[in-house]
Amino acid sequence: MRRTLLLAGLLLAQAGHAWTADYAGPLFDAHLHYNVEAWDGHAGPYPPAAAVARMQRNGVRAILSNSRPNDGTHTLAGSPEAADAGVKVVPFVRVYRNRADYSNWFRDPGIFDMVQAELARGTAAGPFKGIGEFHLYDSANANGPVARQIVALAEQRGLALLAHVDDRAVELLMEGSPTAGRKLRLIWAHTGIGGVPVERVRELLERYPGLMGELSYRPGLVCEGGQLCAPWRRLIEDFPDRFMIGSDTWINARWASYDDLMADYRAWLGGLPPDLARRVAWDNAATLFAMQ
Repeated sequence: MRRTLLLAGLLLAQAGHAWTADYAGPLFDAHLHYNVEAWDGHAGPYPPAAAVARMQRNGVRAILSNSRPNDGTHTLAGSPEAADAGVKVVPFVRVYRNRADYSNWFRDPGIFDMVQAELARGTAAGPFKGIGEFHLYDSANANGPVARQIVALAEQRGLALLAHVDDRAVELLMEGSPTAGRKLRLIWAHTGIGGVPVERVRELLERYPGLMGELSYRPGLVCEGGQLCAPWRRLIEDFPDRFMIGSDTWINARWASYDDLMADYRAWLGGLPPDLARRVAWDNAATLFAMQ
């Protein structure tokens, strides 16, 4: 009798959690790097065929591509593999020509010249849709002359920014725009990789309508069972149109684990109501870039 009751309890528990089946819809990878060490003139470990194969088998139908240098994004944007796989490449101009630019780009006038030249050039997949990813290890550098120029340029041209910054730098970038952040579209890479408190994230989302949160590497996002921690679930439910996912393939190890990264997203997306899961997985990024 006891064994029968235990079995019945297990079946009821499984039935009660049927909604946690993995999300099976399309994914938009809204933070993808195709840096030189990944492809290296098609001689690297992840040439376009290998990179696109990872996207295709994981149901990734669109990517926000940026690279160091920008040659990687041009390569993906013009790759027949991406076109054949039906993977839409949304190109961003990265502000890094090399690793030295990470800590100096915001004061180097040559960076702004390079960004303008890339925007004028465009890609085989169409015009650039944004600028970034860029880092600001000291939030005060958001007030650097080149950072200010790029913010103004992005807002004026309707481009999005992808910024790896802390919460104070989010404020400074927004406040430094021509409209004081009312029209600037800013994708916050990792939504605060340093562990910005959820309530602080909420405050910024309420203040800036153009702020979007990208969720790779976000501390405290996922709890037991690979599902969203309760504070993050509440935040995403309260701001259903403001979050997106990304792989952040900044090193080749992230390419090697691409399948696992996407599987982890599908697991916790499956714990959300289907409409909300679809928004975070695909719709929010697709809407941001006016994709059908």
